[in-house]
Amino acid sequence: MTFSIVGRCAETGQLGIAISSSSIAVGARCPWLRAGVGAVASQNITLPALGPQILDALEAGLEPAAALDQALSRNGYSQYRQVALLDSQGRSALFSGSEALGLHNALAGEQCVAAGNLLASPAVIAAMIDAFEHSQGLLADRLLAAMHAAMAAGGEAGPVHSAALKVVDDLTWPLIDLRVDWADDNPTGQLDSLWQAYRPQMQDYVIRALDPTRAPSYGVPGDE
Repeated sequence: MTFSIVGRCAETGQLGIAISSSSIAVGARCPWLRAGVGAVASQNITLPALGPQILDALEAGLEPAAALDQALSRNGYSQYRQVALLDSQGRSALFSGSEALGLHNALAGEQCVAAGNLLASPAVIAAMIDAFEHSQGLLADRLLAAMHAAMAAGGEAGPVHSAALKVVDDLTWPLIDLRVDWADDNPTGQLDSLWQAYRPQMQDYVIRALDPTRAPSYGVPGDE
């Protein structure tokens, strides 16, 4: 019911996740990121606690595989979980439990990992990896290219209804945090449209936070 790509930009060190699901509000439960630490996509009957726990373990110095094993062992029911993660150096770990739904797959690529369950075809995940590795632009562009490739390769076995895009840089809050919590059709396309609208304003919001004296005005009431 979910497929995701976790990626790292080798030039900037940014970490990001793009994810889509047949379930409502996938962005509220499944993507977890921490600047300078790592990014975790926890899915397939997900336990949201796995994301923060794995990030805590990475921050404490554990390697990705050990951090993943620790979190899965701590919480039990690992047979129902699917997890894909990268640390801040681009090292990866993957897990798909024996109870992962339907056709499922998880693969690591260059500075990326992708995973999915209830897929139309296992080839969906390979298409995501290939698209990420061969696309250009900002990390968000490359993550979305992978999502479009997944849909072109068949996506999920059934319709998807939600999608999310999240990227962290060197700030304590996400540089990008965009979500389509429910759409009857094409949440990936709607997410891409959100990104195209947000992209030219992205750095302005960083400036507004760090130096309000330089904050751009958008001409809304009270925004002088």
